[in-house]
Amino acid sequence: MDLALPPLTIPTYGLVSLGGVTTGLSLFAWDFTRWWTGHKKRLAMKALTALLPQLLCMAYGALLVLSAGGLIGAAADWSLWGTNQVGDIVLVYGLGASTPNVTRSSQLALTPGGHAAIIIITVVVIAVCSRRGFRWDFVRQILAGVSLGLASSVAGAVGLVVAPSVSWAGDYVMGLL
Repeated sequence: MDLALPPLTIPTYGLVSLGGVTTGLSLFAWDFTRWWTGHKKRLAMKALTALLPQLLCMAYGALLVLSAGGLIGAAADWSLWGTNQVGDIVLVYGLGASTPNVTRSSQLALTPGGHAAIIIITVVVIAVCSRRGFRWDFVRQILAGVSLGLASSVAGAVGLVVAPSVSWAGDYVMGLL
């Protein structure tokens, strides 16, 4: 008896434009600037602790856009489409610039354990937000991670670093190694 469920056939977008990267970096810059100006001793543990949730949310967003599909992957994919559109509109109509495709040539693939880890991380994010209230700073950084996760430049480094680590950890915890 096969217990595997058939996958959902939700179309995926999976491309990031220069506008999407610009949007992602702008969202990150917003919260980073607020953090920078709010802490005089920036390398103190208290200041770095205030920055950590933002960086974790950005890494989580990069993981979401690397998901294989399903409802969570589709939501990340639609978010990527939206950030691409916003950035493209600002670049084209605001500055008269072009917005080429800047997607990484080889896609990272999460392992089954990595996908399980994303579900667990999603539950943690929801638990934190339900306890402390809706956090726009979390939303901005998750969108920034979604926008930057597929980029081929240094902006996409978060996806290159986080995805293999989460896949390995998820496989290890789930007993798939």
